[in-house]
Amino acid sequence: MNKRKIYYLLHNGKNSNLKYFIKSYIREYTPKKFSQVWLEHELRKLDKRPDKDYILERVNYYCKLTPELFTNRDEWDAKAICLKNQPITRQKVYYFDAMEFARYFDQNLRWILDSGDKPYVAPEPAIVKNRPLVDHNEYSVILKLEKVRHFLFVDDKKPWREKKNMTIFRGDLGPRKENRDVFMNLFADGQSPMVDAASTNRSEAHPEWQKGKMTIGEHLDYKFIMSLEGNDVASNLKWVMSSNCIAVTPKHTQETWFMEGKLIPNYHYIEVKEDFSDLEERLQYYIDHPDEAEAIIQHAHEYIDQFRDKERERLISLLVLKRYFEITNGRYKK
Repeated sequence: MNKRKIYYLLHNGKNSNLKYFIKSYIREYTPKKFSQVWLEHELRKLDKRPDKDYILERVNYYCKLTPELFTNRDEWDAKAICLKNQPITRQKVYYFDAMEFARYFDQNLRWILDSGDKPYVAPEPAIVKNRPLVDHNEYSVILKLEKVRHFLFVDDKKPWREKKNMTIFRGDLGPRKENRDVFMNLFADGQSPMVDAASTNRSEAHPEWQKGKMTIGEHLDYKFIMSLEGNDVASNLKWVMSSNCIAVTPKHTQETWFMEGKLIPNYHYIEVKEDFSDLEERLQYYIDHPDEAEAIIQHAHEYIDQFRDKERERLISLLVLKRYFEITNGRYKK
């Protein structure tokens, strides 16, 4: 292992997988009955909170499912399994993140945990990490999954005006990431003085595009950071919006617990065309209008702040699952 890889390993700035898995396995081997006795106590907190309406709005956003919309119960019955029989998914983080809250409920309740990156609407009501931003996506009920990779905020001390007048992209390429190929064909190999673009994996077609990974701290030297969707959403969007940089991306097509569908273009982030033909023009505009750029950063920070209350996030997660179980298991009461 060369010095650069060692440096990246020690300073990448990401959440610790080791800490996450130690905590998750301890929780997994703790009897679930200890959590179940606390469920009603946790749910009663809702009525005491001054932000009750906001919490219910979030619950309604993640779980759009209603009894009237649940029209394929036979198909759901054929696929749903009891919580107590839920196997650990191939990507363990989906299981651990879902069971962190499902453990509070009767383990005879049934669900479908559809793990992985899902670019489509679930065919039956299922717990998912992401769903497409389309009409009639009610069967995809969002929970905060794969959070160790996706939910990361940074403390950026460097003011926007002191950063480089450039945007940076480091990410992997693949068959489901055509948008990244379009971007790289335009801006790799120094084709633009405003764009530092490289892949982090080896492309058979363009091995010359590959460079070593950069730490989050190194990204923070740039005024703009490309936040390009991959298999689903862009995993860097949350930490970019928590920094003093500005996220740059075409229109979002997927959403997660972060509610990407609620983000406002050129208010929370800079939106560019799908073919990136206006990228340099958009960057130059905000370089020339720093007050507007800093307003976007402020709006992004305000958006991020709603996810920092851990107790509230916990309550919302429990309420989403409660509604899902009530509707799918036939116990829903208005």
